[in-house]
Amino acid sequence: MEAEERVIRLQRIIEVSRLLNSTLSLRPLLSEIVRAVCDLTGAETGSVLLVDRRTGELRFEATTHPDGHAIYQMAVPMDSIAGWVFQHNEPVVVADARKDPRFYAQVDRETGLETRSLMAVPMAVRGKVIGVLEVINRRNGGSFTPDDMETLRILADQAAIAVENAVLFEQSDLVAEIVHEMRTPLGVIASYADLITREGIAPQERNEFARLIQQEALRLSRMAGEFLDLARLESGRVFLAREPVNLKQIVASVLEALRPQAEAKGIGLEVSLPATLPTVTGDAGRIRQALLNLVANAVKYCRPGDRVTVSVDAGEGEVRVGVVDTGPGIPRDLQERLFEKFVRIGEGQAEGSGLGLAICRRIVEAHGGRIWVESEESRGAAFYFTLPL
Repeated sequence: MEAEERVIRLQRIIEVSRLLNSTLSLRPLLSEIVRAVCDLTGAETGSVLLVDRRTGELRFEATTHPDGHAIYQMAVPMDSIAGWVFQHNEPVVVADARKDPRFYAQVDRETGLETRSLMAVPMAVRGKVIGVLEVINRRNGGSFTPDDMETLRILADQAAIAVENAVLFEQSDLVAEIVHEMRTPLGVIASYADLITREGIAPQERNEFARLIQQEALRLSRMAGEFLDLARLESGRVFLAREPVNLKQIVASVLEALRPQAEAKGIGLEVSLPATLPTVTGDAGRIRQALLNLVANAVKYCRPGDRVTVSVDAGEGEVRVGVVDTGPGIPRDLQERLFEKFVRIGEGQAEGSGLGLAICRRIVEAHGGRIWVESEESRGAAFYFTLPL
């Protein structure tokens, strides 16, 4: 019977390994890893911690815990159990975590988890440790077995290779895309720089050429800034503040910043807020950045006479922020790709970098929320994102 169960387990490990190596998107990959290890070891929850290549810190990147957003990108000290595994490149099984002097209790305080036992193994590629894979508490209350450890070690080896491949793919993919996008403004600058030096050009035309060169140079600068911002968010090098956030103040700040632009186009800006709102925990600057992008997009694509309404509603365990406009709407076939890099709405208004919504998605997901769009052509668009309480 034991031999039969072992064969079944190994078959499932092979299936999971194939799945991991077929995915090149880092976030879904990490989520799949922790789900698989919990399923195969019978653990209550699992986590992936990866090393920050810039600071050397070990940070939570994925977990199956329902309140995982509370520890997302939290750095754990190197004298913790996970830190020990990372430094020594050796697995560990802890039967009673509370009695281990390396136990880092802050994670339990942040998530409400009660860690009884845990098992952790290093994730290494070509002898270099890039992170730690851990599982906590067996569901039946028993102890982790040698078979569980073997399973975890096999999956950690597979996961490390898959993570490394995903990181390399995202880096090379993003670099290729940004270089391609920069060719257009660079071509415009080169063309007008050539024209402006020719004889027989009227002063008025020279001024116009200079204006166009400046316009494209500023566009390149904004594109480079957004590219760097997105690259940091994707690589985990941006660490979000965890502080009380007043959403009413953020909404007021965004509308104040964009009202002149909206009024110049004849677009109305409205707000719909309840009398009281709960305070969320997060990074106020990043949340403002996401909302500013959404409202700026709505103003950009709306027509004179349209209106944009910003709303915030408190629900069970989360708040929902909405940006609803009466503009031309978004084609259904485009909605599914809208939060991907370099996707734009409308050929005639494509002067942006196409990174704004991708950045919004990264910010919202880093807070443990979700973002989506609802729209019908000619009937406006509604963008919503949630933030957990």
